[in-house]
Amino acid sequence: MAEENKKMENKKEEIKKETDSEKKVGKMESEGKEIKKDSAKTPEDKKEVSKDKKEVSKDKKETEKKEMDKDKKVEKKKVEKKLPKKDVAVALGKSFHISKKHGMYVCSFIKNKKIDDAIKDLKEVILMKRAVPFKGEIPHRKGKGMMSGRYPVKAARLFINLLKSLKGNVLVNGMDLDKTRIQMASANWAARPMRSNSREGKRTHVVLKAREILEEKK
Repeated sequence: MAEENKKMENKKEEIKKETDSEKKVGKMESEGKEIKKDSAKTPEDKKEVSKDKKEVSKDKKETEKKEMDKDKKVEKKKVEKKLPKKDVAVALGKSFHISKKHGMYVCSFIKNKKIDDAIKDLKEVILMKRAVPFKGEIPHRKGKGMMSGRYPVKAARLFINLLKSLKGNVLVNGMDLDKTRIQMASANWAARPMRSNSREGKRTHVVLKAREILEEKK
């Protein structure tokens, strides 16, 4: 019995050795096939594969960017609201460093004019080509229907900036520049700082209002 058991054990060991050797041979063959496949690929094939991968990645990035842009456009459309059209635009100038007298005469000079025409006339005042009508014992100036007048250069520069802001408000309100007129222009005293010897400085508030005229008077 002992001899038979030993023979059976020897047979089992031989069978195990054979199976192990077969497995090793199979692994070696599979590794050899993979090596052959890799060696079969030429450098041109590898370059083509890398190009294909790069193109795929670029296409993915482009699609992602397009989707992001679409989302942003949709958000902007939701946020943007159409402003209602208005017939009046207002511009405020606070604490201008000019006298109330100069402000009043410039206001009467630009009243009932187009904004662009008023800016043009004030630029001529700065160049001393056109005088602003003043009242009082002031020298007479040249011009049609002109008597006494002066050239308030500093006030003209400040009024030009204020008229430009009024023009921007007109465009934002959806008004037509050609049909708008400066309906109201007023100048009032502002808080005046004290100077030496109990003198008060010159400060003036200015209000300009433009209105769109639908039908001009003939």
